[in-house]
Amino acid sequence: MSDEVSSRRSRITPEREAELHGAVLDLLREVGYEALTMDAVAARTKSSKATLYRQWGSKPELVARALRCTQPVPLAEIDTGSLRGDFGLMVQYSDDAQMAKDTALLRGLAHAVHESPELHKALRDLLVEPELNGMQLMLQRAVERGEVSPDCPALEFVPHVIVGAFIALPLIEDRPVDRAFLGEFVDAVVFPALGV
Repeated sequence: MSDEVSSRRSRITPEREAELHGAVLDLLREVGYEALTMDAVAARTKSSKATLYRQWGSKPELVARALRCTQPVPLAEIDTGSLRGDFGLMVQYSDDAQMAKDTALLRGLAHAVHESPELHKALRDLLVEPELNGMQLMLQRAVERGEVSPDCPALEFVPHVIVGAFIALPLIEDRPVDRAFLGEFVDAVVFPALGV
């Protein structure tokens, strides 16, 4: 994060920031991305548009940061000493209700991402890339510990497979991913592919 963004974002308390993020997500669920305005967020949160722009700079950044705040723990911070333990903790930290809400929100944002390069970039930079980097770090540690072969062809596709599960389950079974499914999926698909 640049010094400018860091100093810009440090002016409100974490509690107030969480409140603002919650309001943004509520509005997204109610009206969708296209109809979401900074005016509506300001009215809902009893803040000024100037404050919102000073803190987040743009609607895409505000939306991406609001979605990011729903993540229970950054993947980069999970390090139990084994890949099975890391994935187990990742599943344990997951929240069924939050995953259902996030899946529905991301599905609703799919069209907006194609229409808005700014939203696409904000989501990649603030939501997707940190998780991909955390997953790669988790997998690299497993390689260094000798749990996974460094030339395992599945290594580069683990994020794709996991994201695919989040997209496919609602389409195939008309239900969101939950902890039980995620745990079974990792055991049945991810670990065998990695040779763990």
